[in-house]
Amino acid sequence: MQSLARKQCFLRHRYRSLLDQFERRTRSFSSTTNSSALSDRLLVNDTDSFVLVEGNANSRTVVLNRSSVLNALNTPLMGRLHKLYESWEDNPDVGFVVMKGNGNAFCAGADIVSVRDMIKKGDNEGSKEIFRRVYGFAYLVHTYLKPNVAILDGVTMGGGAAISIPGTFRIATDKTVFATPETLIGLHPDAGASFHLSRLPGYLGEYLGLTGDRLNGVEMIACGLATHYSHSSNVREIEECLKNLRTDDPSVIETTLQKYSDFDFPDNNSVLKRMEMVDKCFSHDTIEEIIDALEAEARKNHDGWCNSALKKLKYASPLSLKMSLRSIREGRFQTLDQCLIREFRLTSRAMSCKISSDFCEGVRARMVDKDLAPKWDPPSLEHVSTDMVDHYFSPLSPLEPELDLPIKQREAFT
Repeated sequence: MQSLARKQCFLRHRYRSLLDQFERRTRSFSSTTNSSALSDRLLVNDTDSFVLVEGNANSRTVVLNRSSVLNALNTPLMGRLHKLYESWEDNPDVGFVVMKGNGNAFCAGADIVSVRDMIKKGDNEGSKEIFRRVYGFAYLVHTYLKPNVAILDGVTMGGGAAISIPGTFRIATDKTVFATPETLIGLHPDAGASFHLSRLPGYLGEYLGLTGDRLNGVEMIACGLATHYSHSSNVREIEECLKNLRTDDPSVIETTLQKYSDFDFPDNNSVLKRMEMVDKCFSHDTIEEIIDALEAEARKNHDGWCNSALKKLKYASPLSLKMSLRSIREGRFQTLDQCLIREFRLTSRAMSCKISSDFCEGVRARMVDKDLAPKWDPPSLEHVSTDMVDHYFSPLSPLEPELDLPIKQREAFT
């Protein structure tokens, strides 16, 4: 019990530091050496192809293995991932866990094309189940008692960010592409995004969440979304070094990762070089005011960046924009579990399509027909009423179960 308490203390301290102060601090875990060979054989030899497992000296590596769809998350994949992580948390032979993706992506998020197909076939509960599992796993990683290392060597979007950012270490590379593009498909930054985005410097989180703009690996380390940055050419060597590491001490893992860390600055086109403008425009209370501020700056300064941000906002679902801004603002004052429960309400209502079918339409326009011409309903900001948005945020009915998280058993960090 004393060992578990020390682990919880370290993770709470480090997580708060990384996101709020962008400083790395470490404490020690106690080591254990007991064996459970039978359990290892069952886990390592499991033939489920969606998640591969590599058994290492004192760790386990999970490989997301749906490379043909950029390792998109589905219900079977999430079920297996959750089961593996739970079994390793109590296994004394496993000191830490590494997560990576197969192919050119870490994870592009939930398999939204399949989710849309479920909705079209009337399987609304099935469409909600994938999100329920992703949100639950994000909470598990956030409260995990052992160090977790995510290697983000490629596309890391939406749910891909959700299952990695809550962990202890996130390694970004020159191939990393991060985004929360949900407003562009009629949804909202979810699976904990309102928690993480709201804790970025200034109003960067609002900018990223509303526009769906992308960050590269250098930008991720600069704003605190990643804990380490290394060139992609080092990834194989990093993996080999971690495989041979015998520890459950995060300070030892930290020292190991630092050996392969590269130092670089965001380029002059980075949004991080425009934080004054971001804060000036995206600090407003409404989407309409944000757009007005961007238009005023574009007129005054002939700023191409402002015009680009406006274009992204005007493409996005008007309903999604209003929900997303409110969600991120509320996230500033909530724990991750509170954010996840609220986000699930929004997602559940989006899947039901009772007020709007923007999710299905957004996925159609961007992922199915690819005409990039969604017909949003409501069609404009002025048609999105306060009552409509309030309904999305209201508690679910008794017939629609709320997201059930093990809050009493696993403490969430602020």
